[in-house]
Amino acid sequence: MKWGLPWWRSRPPKPTGELKVYVLDVGPIEGDSILIVSPTGKSVLIDAGDAGKGKVVLDALKRYKVERLDYFIATHPHPDHIGAADEVMNGIKVGAVIDNGVDLSTPAPETPANKKGKGSKAAPPPPKKKVKTATTFFDEYAAALKQSGAQYEKAQPGKKYDLGGGAILTVLAPSEPFFNKDQMKAGGNDTNANSIVLRLDYGEFTMLFMGDAETQTEQRLLGKKDVDLNAKVIKVAHHGSKYATSEEFVKRVHPEAAIVSDGAWNRYGHPAQAVLDRLKGANVKLWRTDLQGEITITTKGKGDANGAHIYEIKAAKETKDDVWMGREAQKDDSSRSGFIAYGDFGPPPKPKTEKPKKK
Repeated sequence: MKWGLPWWRSRPPKPTGELKVYVLDVGPIEGDSILIVSPTGKSVLIDAGDAGKGKVVLDALKRYKVERLDYFIATHPHPDHIGAADEVMNGIKVGAVIDNGVDLSTPAPETPANKKGKGSKAAPPPPKKKVKTATTFFDEYAAALKQSGAQYEKAQPGKKYDLGGGAILTVLAPSEPFFNKDQMKAGGNDTNANSIVLRLDYGEFTMLFMGDAETQTEQRLLGKKDVDLNAKVIKVAHHGSKYATSEEFVKRVHPEAAIVSDGAWNRYGHPAQAVLDRLKGANVKLWRTDLQGEITITTKGKGDANGAHIYEIKAAKETKDDVWMGREAQKDDSSRSGFIAYGDFGPPPKPKTEKPKKK
């Protein structure tokens, strides 16, 4: 006779207190940084925003009395997600660091061969001034990780992390083989498509953290019938890019609420109007960090006597702008357009004003 899973493994653990998720405001440049604090005080930081945003993240950790990060998860190697990771790891103790295993480190320079001749040695090259490159942010991340002494793990789909008090964080993606540029001809970016995707379960509360997943990532997840994608809340993929949050995926997830983490200065049309229209058409409630600042989700993992009010979402500030109004793109964040990495999020160009004609 075959037996199913024991009840203590098949049944989710009961919630024991209050869990909080903070979608930090790391704008006005683009970026993601999300803090999860479990009922037992265990903490997870998902991404850390762009370079220079370390203080914003560290201030938030201090504000929420996080003295140690149990996990830092780097969803994928783009600077708007791990540009400030070195600042964070240098500023707080981290137990474990999890990323997708993609290594963008700059190759170490080759040692010059010794010149021929007895006892003669090649003169060491003169020290070179450090030059910022498209992957400098990753070198800084890798150096900080090594110096931090944190345990390193490569994300494995299906792996669960017990955050205590009944909260479980599960890795859903990426799965191998990783997406490559040839598979992104329909749009999107392979680095984004290989983002870590996570699911948080706490009693009756569920939330998806999509990183910068693309439509290709969503399609792969949709093809896995054993993966539960239904969730109360979703952190929208890729800052609301037009290359993600497909209609089919929205229908499968069936979220009640969506959070878009984006920057007011982004030039990529985030969030895209088509994505907002899809979410609105599915009767999803929407919050945006570019318009409302930090977003806080609080849950006790269960509703009231009527089964309602399982969670509460609050924004740091009210906005007079329409949250359902998308942004106009000035650039295309797709591999087919030559897109490599973010990093041009300076203030948007000022509108041209016509000079008064001389009389």
